[in-house]
Amino acid sequence: MTEIRLGTQGWNYAAWVGPLYPSGTRAGDFLKLYARAFPTVEVDSTFYAVPSERTVRGWAERTPPGFRFALKLPREVTHERRLRDADDVLDAFFGRARLLGEKLGPVLVQFGPDFSPAERPALERFLPRLPRDLQIAVEFRQHAWVGEETLALLQRHGVALALSDGRWIPRRWLLTLLQRPTAPFHYLRWMGPDRSLTDFSHVQVDRSGILAAWADALGALPPLVTQVFGYVNNHFAGHSPASARELQQRLGLGAVPPGELGEQAELF
Repeated sequence: MTEIRLGTQGWNYAAWVGPLYPSGTRAGDFLKLYARAFPTVEVDSTFYAVPSERTVRGWAERTPPGFRFALKLPREVTHERRLRDADDVLDAFFGRARLLGEKLGPVLVQFGPDFSPAERPALERFLPRLPRDLQIAVEFRQHAWVGEETLALLQRHGVALALSDGRWIPRRWLLTLLQRPTAPFHYLRWMGPDRSLTDFSHVQVDRSGILAAWADALGALPPLVTQVFGYVNNHFAGHSPASARELQQRLGLGAVPPGELGEQAELF
């Protein structure tokens, strides 16, 4: 059976105190409590800089066995150096990432909206440089990338195509691509249409129909897919923990109500 891990993009939000974290929770305890509700999280901070050894070890210490961190590759590689002459950053990043041990989940290589298929040669040279023993996913923000040539390229290297429910690629394409995996795992991101939502304390947009469609599609994955990692952004509906929990419930994954988090906080 396919193992499905669902979580959110980040955990460090003061607006979640009350709706998710018990009132009075300190920021230093957010991750510990988060990990009682979700088995994985996408870390955004690594997009901006390679994390320190102390930071990475702290993440591992505050989470239980079996938890998984999805880390973004630093933008210095993708946005600034455009995949060229970046071995020093790659070595530093993957060295730190491996400090997580078994808690290291997939690495997301996120390209900007200006990264077009004209830069395919750089991508073709870059993919062989990535560690083959780690789970790697790439996210394109131009729909022109989504085609047979790209799928074949990623499949040759065992790299997943990140399927992001946002404004870049039509949702009907994304649901179809669930049946066209390029790696033994899927990496899913629920982004939302825009950045107009600024209050992250509660759901403000009804996305139930969209989540139902995704849940149905996830219930019929091809045998090649042994794992799914999925992360909800606050801008998807307003309060990503509620959206992730709704997906958990639709898929029968045993969602943990927020009211139980405080009771569980001292178990690890």
